[in-house]
Parts: sequence; C-alpha cells; structure tokens
Amino acid sequence: MRKNFGAKPWIYPLPVLIIGTYNEDGTADAMNAAWGGIYNDDEVVLCLSASHRTTANIKARKAFTVSFADADNVIASDYVGIVSGNSEPKKMEKSGFHVTKSEKVDAPLIDELPVAMECELVKFNEDGNIIGKIVNVAIDERVLGEDGKPDMTKFRPISFDSANEAYHVLGEKVGNAFRDGAKLK
Repeated sequence: MRKNFGAKPWIYPLPVLIIGTYNEDGTADAMNAAWGGIYNDDEVVLCLSASHRTTANIKARKAFTVSFADADNVIASDYVGIVSGNSEPKKMEKSGFHVTKSEKVDAPLIDELPVAMECELVKFNEDGNIIGKIVNVAIDERVLGEDGKPDMTKFRPISFDSANEAYHVLGEKVGNAFRDGAKLK
C-alpha cells in the first residue's frame, strides 16, 4: 500500500551541489544548491533565486564552478547553504573551505571537494534558471581508481534527502549500467 504526500520536490538521489563564484572584490563565495543538474550534454542548469549573492556573482563574472559535496565535508557544505554571503562577509573563512582559482573559468575551485565542473554562463532562461556550459571537469587524483576514472568508494558524494532534511553518502555499486538490463532481452 502506498501513502500519498501530494506534490513534493522529492527527487532521489538529489546531488548536493556547491556553487563557487567570486564576489565583486575578488574574494571567493560558495553556496549549497540542491536544485540543479545536467541540462544538455555539455551544459548544467541551476535553480537559484535572484536574491543569492551567487546569482549576482554569476551575472557579473559570467562563470562558476559546480563541486559535488562529499561525506568528508558535510559540515562545511551544509554551512555554505545555511549562511548567506550577503550577510556574512567571512563565510568562506568560517566554512573552512580553501580555494584555488580555476585555470579554465573566472571562478574558484574548492580544494576540499575533489570533483568539480568549471562552467561559463550561457544564459539566464525565461524562468530565471542559470544555464552554464561545462568547460572542464576537474577531479582530484585522490578519488580516481586504477582505471583513471572516479572511484565512488573513494569520492563518497552525498545526496540530499529533502523529505527528511538529511544527507546520505553514495558509493555502493549494485549493478552495471547499459549491461545488466540486457539479460532481459
């Protein structure tokens, strides 16, 4: 038997995206954004309100990074989501995150978060969503497997459970994409 909850924005798993930008004065800023994802083969979409400092920074700099929060950085990742850069000038310092300027776009890479997409602004679409072109995916070698690809057991990205306001770690392999279903052909 199922229980009905009505219309809810409950997508599973929902990635925990940390958006990195530079402020007008050149200091780094980051925010936690649960509503975003792949828009096209080489584009991302972010659903950010106009009131966010990050939104203004993207408009001004035409660039941003999208890092994936991981189990090792839950506290800092949550902090940048509950504290606004509009009201806390030392937000990055208090988070404990450190940054390195991207070589590809005018935005910071967060050193502690090992997987990031470096993006250029394409447009703000008609409903205010931000569309960005993925220029590069930068991955710290510490989370790569022997095959040179990301190893989920080393990376340990987290997912946001909006129904229970919780974070969960991802990583256990349970199947092989594009192969396991062939058994039913």
